[in-house]
Amino acid sequence: MKHNKQNFLFRYSGGLGAGLLLIGSGFAEVPPAEAIAGLDVGEGLEASLFASEPMMLSPSSIDIDHLGRVWVCEVVNYRGHNGKRPEGDRILVLEDTNGDGTADKSTVFYQGRDIDSAHGICVLGNKVIVSAGDNVFVMTDENGDLKSDKKEAIFTKIGGAQHDHGIHAFSFGPDGKLYFNFGNASRQLANASGETITDKAGNLVKADRKPYQQGMVFRCDLDGSNVETLGWNFRNNWEVCVDSFGTIWQSDNDDDGNKGVRINFVMDYGNYGYRDEITGAGWGDKRTNIEEKIPLRHWHLNDPGVVPNLLQTGQGSPTGIVVYEGSVLPSVFRNQVIHCDAGPNVTRAYPAKTEGAGYSAKMINILQGSRDKWFRPSDVCVAPDGSLLVADWYDPGVGGHAMGDLKRGRIFRVAVPGSKHSVPKADFSTPDGAATALTSPNGATRYLAWTALNKMGDKAVPALQKIWKSENPRHRARALWVLGKSAGRGQSSVDLALADSDPDIRIVGIRLARQLGLSIPETDAKIVKDKSPAVRREAAIALRFDGSEQANALWTELALQHNGSDRWYLEALGIGSDLHADARFAAWLAKAGDQWKSDGGRDIVWRSRSKAAPEYLVKIIKDKSIKDHDSLRYMRAFDFHRGEEKKKALESLLGL
Repeated sequence: MKHNKQNFLFRYSGGLGAGLLLIGSGFAEVPPAEAIAGLDVGEGLEASLFASEPMMLSPSSIDIDHLGRVWVCEVVNYRGHNGKRPEGDRILVLEDTNGDGTADKSTVFYQGRDIDSAHGICVLGNKVIVSAGDNVFVMTDENGDLKSDKKEAIFTKIGGAQHDHGIHAFSFGPDGKLYFNFGNASRQLANASGETITDKAGNLVKADRKPYQQGMVFRCDLDGSNVETLGWNFRNNWEVCVDSFGTIWQSDNDDDGNKGVRINFVMDYGNYGYRDEITGAGWGDKRTNIEEKIPLRHWHLNDPGVVPNLLQTGQGSPTGIVVYEGSVLPSVFRNQVIHCDAGPNVTRAYPAKTEGAGYSAKMINILQGSRDKWFRPSDVCVAPDGSLLVADWYDPGVGGHAMGDLKRGRIFRVAVPGSKHSVPKADFSTPDGAATALTSPNGATRYLAWTALNKMGDKAVPALQKIWKSENPRHRARALWVLGKSAGRGQSSVDLALADSDPDIRIVGIRLARQLGLSIPETDAKIVKDKSPAVRREAAIALRFDGSEQANALWTELALQHNGSDRWYLEALGIGSDLHADARFAAWLAKAGDQWKSDGGRDIVWRSRSKAAPEYLVKIIKDKSIKDHDSLRYMRAFDFHRGEEKKKALESLLGL
């Protein structure tokens, strides 16, 4: 799309994330031969052009298989352009057949109107998961010719067709499960027969506040069964990624230019605050103790029951995300979240460090379109050789609302200077070969390794034990997941993990115990006083579905260790308490004594959903040492209670 006008107005909203008004001043597209010159490349990195138009157009999502082939959702029939390509949108496979770092072969894996505006692709061996419109399809190449021979729907009636805020890409986790999400244009998750799914918690997966609403994060088995709803109340959580410890990361976009785009650590079963938990009211509606600044206000961060953000990145249009667990890029990028934001024309890393029970992070640019404002990074993946591939929607606008070009699209390779593209050979037929492949930085390779090792059973154990003894904690974690899910090795693997010196490995132990259905009280008893707040965080979350007296006692021990300065830890306690709030609160009060008056104790009262909590909220508010501003915090907590106990507490507060 050529632009002859010197000034123009684009409205890019939702877009591949957020939306706002952008006034440009005559910037035009850059031809592929000049594409690199238009980008600022991060220190210690080198970018090269892997593919471009006319080979490929408008890539919304990519994945890279174990042979280094790049799979592309090529989107043309989108929003206002729906129907411009009567044959339908395409899934392409791009190959570099001569090893020069540039794609020279393109194969159409599938084309049809049923995948128009596809926003997610995940390659798992000969199966390809495509998220498109209202559906999620599994396409199978049965004869190895890079053509889909069979197409089956695993999820249907999702909602959000022809919308950026719909269903997004799937990711393979180190636990052998699939992780995925959808944005707030999606309304439910139904099976292939059209029946709304009931998740493992016993709830219908619907955005109706019973209890879920808005965007959600899920985990399921490889065949789509055993769905778990892991987080909710996001706006448009574009894509989810999972590291080797089973920690989940994703982005989320604000409402059109409010500078509240965020990166999240997804704490299992957490509410992420886009809408009021109780009423569903928007972030801009007046409420007690409302945040002063809009970027904070946007996510209800002053409300009890809202998980904090990892960081906010300003205004933008967040898109694809990955955890880089390779060793090729400079050390600052290793084991870090890397993310695309099409709005400000940037691909960034977010180096994070543990902070209490949560994390803190900073931003480092990898690619930025400072001289090419058409650069719209839509996805990022890790190749088998440890390099990055960044998909570029390449458009004057962002997303379907302002899609202005149908003829361009690019993919860039990012590595260290002088690094040549290669595809390490992987042998999945032997235990040692598969175990080595399990250490790959590429997700598709790890999937094939995981499934091969899992099928080998006991034959794979010696090779996995070698990986377990390595110095790389992420490789150790991957081996542990496979060992733990081998028949008869679950409990011993959990015990091994809980005794490890690395807190991330101990966290894997707790998560593994949960997935295996092992006794959570017995597991938590071993780490209830762990020196790491992050380990205790996972111990608290693990208690969520256990209402036993032992669980109440363990939760109390965890609660007594809250110091009043760690919101991550407090919300983990809340997640572990909410389904058994009355019993948990009573057990804690009995053990806490006057400690309930401490900073940590008042926090627990504020966060608790127990019927007894309003009485203690009144006591806190009446305490003359509590400042008026802080009183607003405790007044807001009343909004999350119902019933006679709340009424009586408020009457006593008012002197009635």
